[in-house]
Amino acid sequence: MDTVVIGAGQAGLSASHLLAEAGVEHLVLEAGEVGETWRSRRWDGFYLNTPNWSLRLPGHEYEGEEPDAFLPRAAVVEYLDAYARNAPVQTGARVTALRRAGDRWRVELDDDAVEAANVIVATGAFGRPHRPDVGAAPAGVLELNGNEYRSPEQLPDGAVLVVGSGQSGCQIADELLRAGREVFLAAGRCPWFPRRHRGHDMIHWAIELGLMDETADKLPSPAARLACNPAISGNDGGHDCHARWLGGRGAVLAGRVERIDGTRVTFGPGLDENLAWADEFAATVKKRIDEHVGAEPEPPEEPIEYRSVGELDLAGVGAILWTTGFRPDFGWVEGVELDEQRFPVQERGAAPQAGLYFLGVNWMHKRKSALFLGVGEDAAHVVSEIAR
Repeated sequence: MDTVVIGAGQAGLSASHLLAEAGVEHLVLEAGEVGETWRSRRWDGFYLNTPNWSLRLPGHEYEGEEPDAFLPRAAVVEYLDAYARNAPVQTGARVTALRRAGDRWRVELDDDAVEAANVIVATGAFGRPHRPDVGAAPAGVLELNGNEYRSPEQLPDGAVLVVGSGQSGCQIADELLRAGREVFLAAGRCPWFPRRHRGHDMIHWAIELGLMDETADKLPSPAARLACNPAISGNDGGHDCHARWLGGRGAVLAGRVERIDGTRVTFGPGLDENLAWADEFAATVKKRIDEHVGAEPEPPEEPIEYRSVGELDLAGVGAILWTTGFRPDFGWVEGVELDEQRFPVQERGAAPQAGLYFLGVNWMHKRKSALFLGVGEDAAHVVSEIAR
């Protein structure tokens, strides 16, 4: 075998399409089904937060009748299923280890193994949920990571504490509020994007302003790859979604969770400052767009009022949802070189070890590297390295 691709999501399937075009013999191994993370690690009411026109996988660009709409979870799975129709994908093939075997790579499965000259690891932007070490809730309070949440009906009666105000936290809190649940939102320092400005979607402006093509070396530090991404929503045709916006719709806001001690949750200070910082981030983006089109700035909006608490008694809380992000998980790749954040050391997808490549890693090369919008560009570069 020339090349093995591990993972049949948007990154792995992009690589497979381009490898086939280049005439490179390859096999795609997927632990679950095609697009497994979209099937099992997203909630039922999930919508992409990027518009349909930004679905630009190689040879599989969106051609539907609603380019400005946002795909629900089931439609994302259908989109990937259609892309994989002619790909050499072996599903139900869980890779347990990847190690060097002479001048080749040995990919070990539960009950089998395959060797290849090249391996592309395309197992997703993040591998494992991150939960801060602040204590555990008492018996009777359900705790779920964000990737375990499915719907409001899944949760027991009572209020819901959502910890984390990034992309998932905002959208899940919004869904819970619309379902009539009482929601407490522990908000960190997360920026937000306006969904639309000056008649265009934010993703249009992000491309127009070059934000999507910003490279990882321009980040203030390597650790910034783990920072909270600007929140925005594709639900209900697309709208803003951030902590203050949710506060205006009834969520009770709080600072970061400092400690859970028995039934008492203590929140840290700085909520007002963090929300003001997030608003300033959005205002700066709007100003940059205005300057780009030569328009006069719009007058600032009145701040949305909200209720907040400094501590919470869990006696009335039925569930805690931890939407506090993910961390890389490449420990199963033997001998891989990892940086301080546990991301693989690579240059545009190529690792220092001959024949080892990565795709779909958050900020792998550019801001858009893990997105439907940009993963194909990285895949084209990696495949050109393999095929030359």
